[in-house]
Amino acid sequence: MAEIRYLIAGDPRTKKNHQMIAGSGKRCPCCKKPEKQWIRQGTAHDQFTELAQWQLRPVPPRPIDCPVNVRCLFYMKTRRKVDSLNLLACIDDLLVDCKILADDNCRIVVAHDGSRVLYDPDNPRTEITITRLQEQDEGQMKLF
Repeated sequence: MAEIRYLIAGDPRTKKNHQMIAGSGKRCPCCKKPEKQWIRQGTAHDQFTELAQWQLRPVPPRPIDCPVNVRCLFYMKTRRKVDSLNLLACIDDLLVDCKILADDNCRIVVAHDGSRVLYDPDNPRTEITITRLQEQDEGQMKLF
């Protein structure tokens, strides 16, 4: 594996900015709120991840567990301000959920070099390039 490329059509969404309160159980007679409440991802994020999981193909025979650079180009539909770190976290989690990456920790996803947010109102999408990093020389100091 030298390089793997994926394309996710659609306006990219983050996890942290699209949350909602869900609940279950008996309702309080005064305020009508459910007995148990929790924060879950919103419908915009759920729709994006469902769409993305169908487009993240082909999946490697086994999840990638070597050091890689995950470069993401986010082409947004509007010029709204977005948090690029939240976009990257969403993609990393998607790659793990789809079993493309074994994990999104710092020993596997070593870098996001070249990632950026761009503007394309006609064709919003996310272009992902996963590149295997060269093994470090014995003489270099290892960080971990």
